[in-house]
Amino acid sequence: MGTRVSLSSSILSVVLVLYSLKSHVCIAVDTIFAGQSLVGDQTIISRDGNFEFGFFTPGKSLKYYVGIWYKKVSVKKRTVVWVANRDQPLSDPSLSELKLLENANLVLLNHLKIPVWTTNSTSKSLNSSQLVIQDDGNLVLRSNSTVLWQSFDHFTDTWLPGASFGYDFRTREGQKLVSWKNSEDPSPGLFSVLVEEDSEQVVKWNGTYQYFTSGVWSGDSYTANPEMRIRQRFNYSFIRNENESHFTYTAINKSLIGRLVIDVTGRIKTLIWNEGSQDWVLYWARPPMQCRVYNLCGAYGICSDDNLNSCDCLPGFEKGSPKDWDLLDYSGGCVRKVSLQCGNKTVFSKIPNTRLPTNNVSLRVEGADKCEAACSNNCSCNAYAYTSSTGCITWYDSLFNLQQLVSGGDDLYLKLAPSNDSSSGRKNSVVVYVAVGVALGVTALVVILVLILCRLRMNKRKARALGSAHRFVFLTAFKYRHLKAATKNFSEKLGQGSFGSVFKGVLPDSTPIAVKKLITGGVGQGEKQFRSEVSTIGLIQHINLVGLRGFCSQGENRMLVYDFMPNDSLKSHLFSQDDSKTLNWSTRYQIAIGIARGLAYLHEECRDCIIHCDVKPENILLDADFTPKVADFGLAKLLGREFSRVMTTVRGTIGYLAPEWTSGVDITAKADVYSYGMVLFEIISGRRNLKQCEGGKVWYFPTWAAREVISQGQPVLSILDKKLQGKADIGELERAFRVACWCIREEETRRPSMGQVVQILEGLLDVNPPPITSYLQEMVENEETSSFFSHGYSLGSNSTSF
Repeated sequence: MGTRVSLSSSILSVVLVLYSLKSHVCIAVDTIFAGQSLVGDQTIISRDGNFEFGFFTPGKSLKYYVGIWYKKVSVKKRTVVWVANRDQPLSDPSLSELKLLENANLVLLNHLKIPVWTTNSTSKSLNSSQLVIQDDGNLVLRSNSTVLWQSFDHFTDTWLPGASFGYDFRTREGQKLVSWKNSEDPSPGLFSVLVEEDSEQVVKWNGTYQYFTSGVWSGDSYTANPEMRIRQRFNYSFIRNENESHFTYTAINKSLIGRLVIDVTGRIKTLIWNEGSQDWVLYWARPPMQCRVYNLCGAYGICSDDNLNSCDCLPGFEKGSPKDWDLLDYSGGCVRKVSLQCGNKTVFSKIPNTRLPTNNVSLRVEGADKCEAACSNNCSCNAYAYTSSTGCITWYDSLFNLQQLVSGGDDLYLKLAPSNDSSSGRKNSVVVYVAVGVALGVTALVVILVLILCRLRMNKRKARALGSAHRFVFLTAFKYRHLKAATKNFSEKLGQGSFGSVFKGVLPDSTPIAVKKLITGGVGQGEKQFRSEVSTIGLIQHINLVGLRGFCSQGENRMLVYDFMPNDSLKSHLFSQDDSKTLNWSTRYQIAIGIARGLAYLHEECRDCIIHCDVKPENILLDADFTPKVADFGLAKLLGREFSRVMTTVRGTIGYLAPEWTSGVDITAKADVYSYGMVLFEIISGRRNLKQCEGGKVWYFPTWAAREVISQGQPVLSILDKKLQGKADIGELERAFRVACWCIREEETRRPSMGQVVQILEGLLDVNPPPITSYLQEMVENEETSSFFSHGYSLGSNSTSF
C-alpha cells in the first residue's frame, strides 16, 4: 500500500510540473521538453536562479519579445541579455507560442500561428530534445548529449562571461554584437562590434564606418586595451587554432554579476551589478569618450562630452523626433526650424571650437570674406569654414559627426534663415501683444503660487538640509543602537580625521563595515560634512569610489556607513616602514589608473560635475584586491553641468592644494587634477612630496624629480621608490612621471582632464615630455624652496599646452 502511495505521489508531481508549463512556471523548472510550449507570462528559470527565459516587454513598449534576462537583478532594472525575435515583435503574448517541436526545432508562433523566429535545428531522434536555460545565461537546445543550437552562438547586444567571441576560419565569418535601436526597441541598431580575421575587434557605425579598434592580440591583452592586464575583476583568455580563434572572459569572484554590452549610444561597456545600490556600475568603456562614437547625434546634431545627454541640435535646428531622443536614439538628428529659401536673404551663425564634419568640398577662393560669399550665393551650401591650413571648405549635404570642443577646433559658419525678416516681424508683433495681455492676466495667479511655494519650501527646508532618506532610497537608514552594537560600542578605531573617527563594525549578516562617527556640534562643520557626503556619494556608484551603505541621523548622532576596506588606505602602504606593506610597481600603477578612473567619473560622467577637493593618499582606500576607492567626500563641491567653475572657500590639505585655491580665483575640476598629480608623485617615489629641512626650508620632491630627470637627464628609475630596487616597467614609469608633471601645471588650462589621464596611463594616448622652458626651468633653478610657498604654490609660467 505504501508503495502505491509513493508511486501515486511521484506521478502527481510529474503531472504538476508538466501542468505548470501551461499555467505558471515554478523556479525549479529550467527545461522545456519536446512537444512543450511557453505561452504568455510563463517562464523557465536556471537551476540556481541566475537567469530567466520567456516573454517580456521592454520599458513602456507595447511590443513583446522572447528573451533571457537576469533573475537576480532588480525587476526595476530588468536587464535583457539576449532576444530571439528582436526584429519581429509580438502584439499579444497570450496568443503567441514558443514551442519545441518533436523534431527538435524551436519555433516562435505569433497570434496567427505564423512562425516569426526559429532555431532551424533538427534531430533524427524524435521527442529526444530539450531546451535548457543554464546558470551562465546560455540557452541550450540539445538532443540526448548533442548540442543542436545555443544562444551563445547567436549574440544580440550582450557578451556574457563564459561565452566565446571569435572568428571561424572555415566559414570566414566573425561573431558580432549589435546594439538595440533604442532603450525600448531591441531591433538591430546602428552600432556593432565585429571580430575580424586577425582576431581584431572593431566597432562600426551602420556596418561601414569603423570608429574604434581593439588592436591586435599581444599575448595578454589587445594593444588598444592594455587595461586587460589589470585583472581586478575578470580573467581573460585567448585561444587560436586552425579552425578558429576566440576570446573569453570569466569573473574572478563567481558571485560577481557582470556583462559586456554594445549600448544604444555606440560604446562598448563592461558593467558590474552593485547589490547595495541595486544598480549597474560602469567598470570599463570604449571608446573612452562618448563623442568618439561616429555620427552619434545624426544630421545637424552636435556632440559634447561636457553635456549630460551628449547630443544637442545646432542653432536654428530642433530634434527630429523628441520621443526617440528621450530613448537615447539620436540617429534621426535635427531639422531646421525655418527652411532656407533660395534667393532669400540668409545669415550665418558662428559655432566656435568645433570638430568639423568630414563630408566637405574645398573651394579655391582666398580669404574668409570670399569664402562666406561663395557659400551665401550657392543655394545648396549649408555651411562653410575658413582656416589657414585648409583654406575655404564648404558643405552641401547635411552636416554629420560634429563635436563641440572645450578648446581648440575650428569655427564653423552655419547658414540660417534670418529670424527677423519683415513678414515674421509682423507676426511676431501680434504674438508679443497677445503675450503681454496674457502675462498681465496671470500675474496675480503667479504671485499666489509663489507665496504657496515659499511656504512649502520653508516647511521642507529642514528635511532637505538633513539629507532625508527618501532622497536616497537605495541607502539604509541605520538606527544608532544597531551601529553601536555592530561596532561593539565603537571599540575598534580605524582612524581619525578633522570631523570625527572611523570604527570597524560587522553587520548581523557578517558583512564588515566602516562607520564614520561625525562630530557635528549641532549645526557645525561636521554637520555640513555629513550633509555634503550623503548628498554627494549617495548619488553615485563606481568601482573606484567607496561604497556608501547607509547613514544614521538620529538625535545628535550623525554617522556614515561604508563598505570596509581590508587593506586600509594608500597612505599606510606608501609611507610605511614595514617592508611587508610595500606595494610593487604593477599594483601601484593599477592603483594610479583606478584613482584616475574614479575622478574621471566624478568630473565627466555624473549627472553633475563633482569636485572632490581633498584628493590625497589618506582618502584612497584599498579593498581586498587592492582596487583603489576614492573616499571622504565631505569637502566635495557639486557643480551643475551648466557651470564650469565655482567660487568657494579654501578646502583640502596643504601639499595637495592647487595654486588657484590660494589665489582667490574660481575653482574647477582641474583642482582635483593638480592634487592627483601630487599623489602620483608620491606613488612613484614612496615618500611625501614635502619635507621640512634645517633652517626652515622645505624640500619638495617634484622639484628634485624635475631636476634629476629633465634638467640633468638622469634615467626615470632614479626617482623610483628605493624599496622597489629598480623593478618597474620603464614605459609605465615614464608615462606616470610625465602625467604627474603635466597635472601640477600652475595654469589650470594646461593640465589634462582626468579622462585624458586615464587614456594616457592606459596607453591609449601619447604624452609629450613636460616642457623645460619657463615652466620647469624656474622649478629646478629655484634653490630657495621655502619661498615657493609664499607665492601661492607658483610653478612658474607656462609655455606648451597639453
